[in-house]
Amino acid sequence: MAGGRRRGILLLLLWGFLQLVRLPFSATESFIGINYGDMADNLPPPSSTARLLQSTTITKVRLYGTDPAVISAFAGTGISLMLGAANGDIPNFASSPAAAAAWVAAHLPSSSSPAISAVSVGNEVLFGNPALASQLVPALQNIYSALPPNSSVKVSTVHAMGVLASSDPPSSGVFKPELAAALDPLLAFLSKTGSPFLINPYPYFAYQSDPRPETLAFCLFQPNAGRPDAGSGLTYTNMFDAQVDAVRAALDAKGYKDVEIVVAETGWPHNGGPDEAGATVENARAFVANLVSHLRSLAGTPRVPEKSVDTYLFAVYDEDLKPGQPSEKSFGLFQTSSLAETYPTGLMRNGTNGLGPAMAPAPSPTLPIRPSPALASPAPARVPGQQPKVGLFYQKLKNL
Repeated sequence: MAGGRRRGILLLLLWGFLQLVRLPFSATESFIGINYGDMADNLPPPSSTARLLQSTTITKVRLYGTDPAVISAFAGTGISLMLGAANGDIPNFASSPAAAAAWVAAHLPSSSSPAISAVSVGNEVLFGNPALASQLVPALQNIYSALPPNSSVKVSTVHAMGVLASSDPPSSGVFKPELAAALDPLLAFLSKTGSPFLINPYPYFAYQSDPRPETLAFCLFQPNAGRPDAGSGLTYTNMFDAQVDAVRAALDAKGYKDVEIVVAETGWPHNGGPDEAGATVENARAFVANLVSHLRSLAGTPRVPEKSVDTYLFAVYDEDLKPGQPSEKSFGLFQTSSLAETYPTGLMRNGTNGLGPAMAPAPSPTLPIRPSPALASPAPARVPGQQPKVGLFYQKLKNL
């Protein structure tokens, strides 16, 4: 009898341990989000996508527009949204507080569901569209001023890694001096309003510029010798941390240690052309699954340990209408037809790999995202490969 009781206690302890091990994979994680683009003609209806994401541990979604059907699909899901305003709307927002107020009134739900966590005004403006740079902060300020009193919604804008003049090694991270006229007031606005600095680091592009096995391992969070940063005395074991810390160093150098970094996009294509090194299913699976594990570990980065940076993965689906090389169309974590995972990511609850064909898409495609009629302007095409290949940490170290 005593032996039986001991076995029972051991089995109970083992069961409890297994539940603790499973917890990070079944619970939601506030620091993992995903981008939901619409540059495709075969997308499932928004309601199916909302239910699909409910079956994952993802808790936040970044949109590139304000499609009412998409926003309403997430009501009651517990998933928060980051809304996007087009680059073309910036002049109108900057010059007219009334236009900014009309946009907020039209696109932010009057109820508390779905929750809107942030508004991103423009995409990679400082790097890709300098003509709008001087109007960016007035536009942000007018959107922010139009929010309801005591609103928790953050207002910011997304940047390419090209805003950095140096990122190698990470401790040398510094912003391009020619951007100071637009960047300095932007950083002051973010600090004053408690809004994050949104950045798009892509280790995939770093590997394309230095396609050696050692660099691939560094970019995919795989075992490697590590890359020391003589300026900080820290050692880096993956490109993602190196890129994020280069941005952190640049913010700190400007005196804005209080401005939080949020990764607005990062991902790895699962398909590419013959000249696109590393764009494979195996590498995409390794990058996403290992990044998710890294974030779950709460290890943080060498410069900011024990705190995972909020990260939006790119993206829910492949987008077959994107211009450019095959890789640009091939970042989807889920298949548009079956809603199954393109490859295992570790994001699904209870070990499943998607919702399966029971939630097949409706015949009619999702309507394209557009600004409100009063503020109509073309939305910029999001082409990750167009950002410069900056931050290629130690790409010339051939002895690794």
